[in-house]
Amino acid sequence: MIQWVHYPRSDEPESLSLAVVDVFKNVEPEINSDTHTKSSNEVLAAVAIGLEAAGFIVESGKRKADKIHVPVLYGRNGKVEKSFEADAYHREHGYVLEVEAGRAVVNNQFLKDLFQACMMHEVRYLGIAVRNSYTSGSAKKLVSKDFERVVAFLDTLYASNRLNLPLEGILLIGY
Repeated sequence: MIQWVHYPRSDEPESLSLAVVDVFKNVEPEINSDTHTKSSNEVLAAVAIGLEAAGFIVESGKRKADKIHVPVLYGRNGKVEKSFEADAYHREHGYVLEVEAGRAVVNNQFLKDLFQACMMHEVRYLGIAVRNSYTSGSAKKLVSKDFERVVAFLDTLYASNRLNLPLEGILLIGY
């Protein structure tokens, strides 16, 4: 089941976030983490056509030319000195989407995604897709409720009001 939460919770989700949710819902049987253990690249491939139809450019491979580089710092003569990679990017709306799988919570990848989106030039919205459940361990018996853990973190972040993010909205999707 596709779950999602939009932050700040006091704001109505913008139409592009709702379109992203629909893209994930359309391929839910193929990516559902309760029945599949797809990698983040496999999930990204499953949603790529829908994201492109919504106006995103989507990472198409692992070669440098296939990656999406979003500027962070500019140097002499306006040359990009530092950029971060994104899984999908909608330039017109300043929207970055990251699709995570096993590393989302275990390695705090969602925090890296959040930090990088905050540093990216003209990025206003961040979408992060994580598994609803992640099974790990040699016996595949350790289950992490990744979506719920990230929701708890973002709820705390927004409720504490101690850190003001430069983003207008964050969409968290559980697949």
